[in-house]
Amino acid sequence: MTNVEHGAGGGRALVVGWFSFPAMGATAGDILARDVVCEWLNEARIPYDVAVAVPFLDGVSLEDVNPHNYSRLVFVCGPFGNGPPITGLLSAFAHCELIGVDVSMLDPIGKWNPFSLLLERDSSRTVAPDLAFAGQSESVPVVGVLKVHHQKEYGHRARHDDANRAIDRMLARTPVARVPIETRLDTNDAGHHSAGQVESLIARMDAVVTTRLHGCVLALKHGVPPIAIDPIAGGAKVRRQCEAIGWELIFTVDELDDDLLLAAMHQALDPQTRERARACADDAIRRLQSVRTAFQDWFTPLPVPFKPGSVPSTDHPAEP
Repeated sequence: MTNVEHGAGGGRALVVGWFSFPAMGATAGDILARDVVCEWLNEARIPYDVAVAVPFLDGVSLEDVNPHNYSRLVFVCGPFGNGPPITGLLSAFAHCELIGVDVSMLDPIGKWNPFSLLLERDSSRTVAPDLAFAGQSESVPVVGVLKVHHQKEYGHRARHDDANRAIDRMLARTPVARVPIETRLDTNDAGHHSAGQVESLIARMDAVVTTRLHGCVLALKHGVPPIAIDPIAGGAKVRRQCEAIGWELIFTVDELDDDLLLAAMHQALDPQTRERARACADDAIRRLQSVRTAFQDWFTPLPVPFKPGSVPSTDHPAEP
């Protein structure tokens, strides 16, 4: 990230944080705080670059920059202490004015404070609201991901790995927040041990992608459009269920196409598709009434035919 339109030179700042170092646990809050500081620098018309490390790509690398191209070093967000890699960073930029924003000072201010300007989140002298409160990020759809375990009972037709890889490729191309959901209750890593817990989670999704039959059913039940993928070549119970209830976003593993699956996600996120999901569930519930009737009729005793001259039985003795 660089605001090159502001020019370069002796007044240029380098914005750094834990997002500037590999595998140092940079969080969404760090990025939000960073973007707030960059917005402030833009408003003040201060030229700057942002140092990032993999997996972030929207900036420059600390390993590649020339420290002497900068006169200000702005450290944003997170814990800040007198140890590596901070000490190495400060040594490389020792000629720069050091500014700290939204940091948590690990050492007492009176013992160690290398900043020319310190606007800390918390320290031995003060506490302030976290900068992420002021951050802005683009909201994205929330998509539940329900993958069935490998089903050995289908033999060579079972292609769960192929289905799962197709799901992962599609989600990698789609700006959504994915939420893994497991419908199995006896062993559930998320700690969901009731149908209500699972349903409550699914009901809050914008869409679902699933290789589970009940992932599809429970999504539709709550008006959430599912992309159903039958992981069995040729299709099995997932495909049959979708065909039976008239749900169109169903694919079998042997017909998967990445672009087709991506288009299906866009369709699932369309508000009109959500209306069709509700209608599909309503129709399925209506049709289940005949199943209910057939079940209850089986247990209902047939009426005893009346024969002329017979006396109906009674549980009560006749009155005198």
